[in-house]
Amino acid sequence: MIRDFITVRDGVRLSVSLFLPAEQPAPCILEALPYRKDDMTASWRPEYERFATEFGFAVARVDVRGTGSSGGLATDEYPIAERSDLTEVIAWLAEQSWCTGNIGMFGTSYGGFNSFQLACERPAHLKAIVPIYATDDRFTDDVHQMGGARKWLDLVDYCHYMAPMNLLPPVPEIWGDTWRAEWLRRVGENEPWLFTWLAHPEDDSYWRQGSVRPDYDRINIPTMIVAGWADGYRNTSFRTVAAINAPTRLLAGPWAHAAPNSSAPGPRIDHVAEMAAFFNEHLRDGETSWVLPHTWFCRYSHAPDPVLDTVPGQWRSDVWPSSRSSERKITLADQPTYVVRPDVGMAAWISCAGHLPYGQPDDQRFDDAASITWDIEIAEPLEIAGSVHLQAHVTATCPHPIIAVRLCDVALDGTSTLVTRGTLLIGPTGEVDVELEATAWQWQAGRTLRVSVAGADWPNVVAPGGPGTLTLRGATLTLPIYEADPSLPIPVFAPGDLQSNESTEGVIWQLERDVVNRITRCVVGSASTYETPFGTASERYDGWVSIDTRTFEQRAHSDVEFTLRFPEVSATVHSIMDVVTAGETYEVTMDITVHDGLELVAEQHWQRSFPRA
Repeated sequence: MIRDFITVRDGVRLSVSLFLPAEQPAPCILEALPYRKDDMTASWRPEYERFATEFGFAVARVDVRGTGSSGGLATDEYPIAERSDLTEVIAWLAEQSWCTGNIGMFGTSYGGFNSFQLACERPAHLKAIVPIYATDDRFTDDVHQMGGARKWLDLVDYCHYMAPMNLLPPVPEIWGDTWRAEWLRRVGENEPWLFTWLAHPEDDSYWRQGSVRPDYDRINIPTMIVAGWADGYRNTSFRTVAAINAPTRLLAGPWAHAAPNSSAPGPRIDHVAEMAAFFNEHLRDGETSWVLPHTWFCRYSHAPDPVLDTVPGQWRSDVWPSSRSSERKITLADQPTYVVRPDVGMAAWISCAGHLPYGQPDDQRFDDAASITWDIEIAEPLEIAGSVHLQAHVTATCPHPIIAVRLCDVALDGTSTLVTRGTLLIGPTGEVDVELEATAWQWQAGRTLRVSVAGADWPNVVAPGGPGTLTLRGATLTLPIYEADPSLPIPVFAPGDLQSNESTEGVIWQLERDVVNRITRCVVGSASTYETPFGTASERYDGWVSIDTRTFEQRAHSDVEFTLRFPEVSATVHSIMDVVTAGETYEVTMDITVHDGLELVAEQHWQRSFPRA
């Protein structure tokens, strides 16, 4: 591996790590992240080495501006300056003697987002992208909102921890003698990204910046999308390959927000080999490895399990849109007015499963019992692929009301497995169309399809601003039926790991009810210490969210600490954040301390108020 710097237009140096193959020149594939390539994500190195040694690609990893060992200021996620930087990075890579001039881009989550964004910019040498677990719409499908409602549990995770992470120093050995001055500059100039996100509660130009949707025509290069049905970005699957006017490939498995070769749930596959084949096809004019362009895993009926290792089902391959797809509409009978219970949703407490404690949904029957439900008996296997919709006329009396829809698969013993869900922030009265998250599922004969509707999906999203009711009239469920053809050719995948790499050791995932005071709490926690190429690192994440089921007052508390130990410094950044909503605003406080060993380097305090949508 070679470490270097790329100087961009304003003199800022971006830190780059290069993995070069023996045979040169070679196409180069780029990944750009804010997650510190030389320590906190240095363990990802085996994947890049495989691209170089096994598949003959050069790989470039870049710390985006203001993060890791790159200069500049990290002002926000996906800023316009980042796209300008990466356009220059692509040009620099293409000019190197070891590069053919053909560049691909890939990445998981953040790196998938900016892969989409750079494709929209159309730099001359960018020839193909592979976004993994990424979104085409930053407002509707990210960690910030779901259906216009504020994501709540996510506040104690990424939405908070990026603030302390951005205050960590560059790696002294990489940056050079002035590393401490750079560290102090970051500490003095950075503000939490969360404040920008909370300042934009509506779908405005801020969220359109960096979103592909609705202007998909900006992408004119081959695009392979990797999606997971347990991941939070699953909507960027069927709809996106149908909308992009360029060669596309969809690989959608049962996976959570974790690598497809190690994810729980599986089946796990060697996704690096599939990405390499795609890049070989479009960066080297190699032959295609797939007969049909799109492949997805159809999950079959199974028991719920928050730490499920493997899902039963079958792979499907087809074009998309497919002639095998159709719609089936089911009329749902009117039911009595429903009194909103604000803590419905805890059995599927986050819509983006990932590494523990953010696991998969548990048995839904208890949330079902606190919801409006319709049961439909399944006499023969019923398969869907795409997005389910529920349309109805809804009257809501809560402040800031939402409608939350869950589609479940119920066994004879009553256990209820979540298939998909959708949440929508609504007005006091009117027609609504709730689009549930994309999926592929088959109910087995003898099972029950259950539709559950509630006025909360907590703590996945913020509950309404106060007590009230929901009344649905004229409700219709629309299913995206798929008639599978088992004779269609399916790619043969090299297997991934036999078991997932998830461990419950040291993980806190607890649900609490204070019966007397009517407070429901969800508690999370995890910690780790590990070696890095330049020392050691420690990460600690603790948090909880709560709701008063009488007043609907909601709180989120997050306590995060990062420590990086180098020969030159032992840098610790500790951040505590509290968010409260009890009506029309989000009240936020955040306190950060920065230490070098026992020496206090800096303290930061913020107190802000933001309007609630």
